[in-house]
Amino acid sequence: MLDDIVVTSNYATAFKDIDYAFFVGAKPRGPGMERADLLKDNGKIFIDTGKAMNDNAKRDCKSIVVGNPANTNCLILAHHAPGIPRENFTAMTRLDHNRALTQLALKTGSSVTDIHQMAVWGNHSPTMYPDIRNTTVKGKKAMDLVDKKWINDEFTPRVQQRGAEIIKLRKLSSAASAGNAAIDHMRDWVQGSKEWQSISFYTDGKTYGIPEGLIFSFPCTTAGGKYKLVEGLKLDDEDSQAKIKKTTEELLGERKFIEHLLK
Repeated sequence: MLDDIVVTSNYATAFKDIDYAFFVGAKPRGPGMERADLLKDNGKIFIDTGKAMNDNAKRDCKSIVVGNPANTNCLILAHHAPGIPRENFTAMTRLDHNRALTQLALKTGSSVTDIHQMAVWGNHSPTMYPDIRNTTVKGKKAMDLVDKKWINDEFTPRVQQRGAEIIKLRKLSSAASAGNAAIDHMRDWVQGSKEWQSISFYTDGKTYGIPEGLIFSFPCTTAGGKYKLVEGLKLDDEDSQAKIKKTTEELLGERKFIEHLLK
């Protein structure tokens, strides 16, 4: 079904009247690199691309930022494209969501399609919070099928550190799995899905107590070309609060680090 491909280094040409934008172009993380290094190098990219989107893209263009640090890069991008609604800018935690599904499926001897209501909260980083407290596997509560030791010692760190694990193994960052997750993200956003998805979007300060002005991952469903927050979930247990606080503080720190790019 492919009609045409335009290869260009001209921003005006690249972003002219686009409907969907996949921002995979960022300096990849290499062995030993810290997130601050990526912020310094990649943050500037998203100023120019944000301005190009603002000047050329369709007003209802949907964007997903894949290049790391994805959440904060997305914040920079949205800031420099004020003519497009903030809710149209998202960062990808679908990759982490898919990884969490796979780990739980392997542990329970099930298929990923047997698993429902998975959630990944926060930043696309080692502080993210993969949450199975509301998850079901073949209709059974996931929390009844696994023990807390596995969650704390294997599941959570494996999902959080999978990107670094892949870099260590192949000396490069994720490729096919990230590309597949980006397609999953955009397909479900456009076509709709009743399944929970993990989507990072701009916070309004009224959502689950997360401060305003961050790109934060929440569980969502999609319909009619829009995503909708899954509301009413409890995050009042001590473990969840600690994990949400940690990932929130990291995002606040990243925002402070690049606040000069938001002027």
